[in-house]
Amino acid sequence: MKFLEVNNYNIVHNYFKHLIKSPVINIIKVELMKKCIYVVEDNPNIREIIEFLLIEELYEVRTCKNTNDFWLQMNKQVPDMVILDIMLPDGNGLDICNTLKRNIKTHNIPVMMMSANNHLNAVKAKCDAEDFINKPFDLNDFASRVEKYLAA
Repeated sequence: MKFLEVNNYNIVHNYFKHLIKSPVINIIKVELMKKCIYVVEDNPNIREIIEFLLIEELYEVRTCKNTNDFWLQMNKQVPDMVILDIMLPDGNGLDICNTLKRNIKTHNIPVMMMSANNHLNAVKAKCDAEDFINKPFDLNDFASRVEKYLAA
């Protein structure tokens, strides 16, 4: 009687080969992919607080201190969400928002506008952002608003 000699390497290799083809691995891959958020804020303190908060919520975060930095990042990767300050040193968030919303490739990206200006109704009339938040803001409220747009 002849016995088949099998080493552990072959068993493990074949098992993983089988797993890679299974839907379980694809689900795990999707769950591990972080949603990417661009934060455009010229104030370094606010920018760092938002970045820290979003990283703690397990998002990939790219920060931009002005409109030029933002468009450079957009050329590299399209984010899942954009958080924009209105007043920036080389332009404003309203123009960025309007440009994004008019472009077929980016019009579905959720945009949240931030402003220290308390006249949000006037701001809302100038762009089609999904959300508007006044500075200073509650961090828990901010995090829950972001999650609402990226939950899918």
